[in-house]
Amino acid sequence: MQTEKILLTLTVPAAAALTPKRFVDVTGNMASAGERSIGVANASYDAGEMAGVATHGAILVEAGAAIAAGAEVESDASGRAITKSTGVSNGVALDAAGAAGDVIRVLR
Repeated sequence: MQTEKILLTLTVPAAAALTPKRFVDVTGNMASAGERSIGVANASYDAGEMAGVATHGAILVEAGAAIAAGAEVESDASGRAITKSTGVSNGVALDAAGAAGDVIRVLR
């Protein structure tokens, strides 16, 4: 079982519904493909709620595809972690993901 070590959590107003373990952008939306995130939602939130976002540490994130341990990751269109290609890095995968839906630790 993977555990996370969160060093800092901020709150932001959710601009839309947020899904746990997915990247969140500075405007309170799920991060879009290749976008810089401020962190990862720590629970489900409805639009208008104050959302907890883990910004630093070894954070559990849902993968959007297979990822090798040690790879830099970016956000896909749904806020999930994928191997960085042309977007902004949102951390380094500490674990391998075999497929979309796997939960891995990302060091931010």
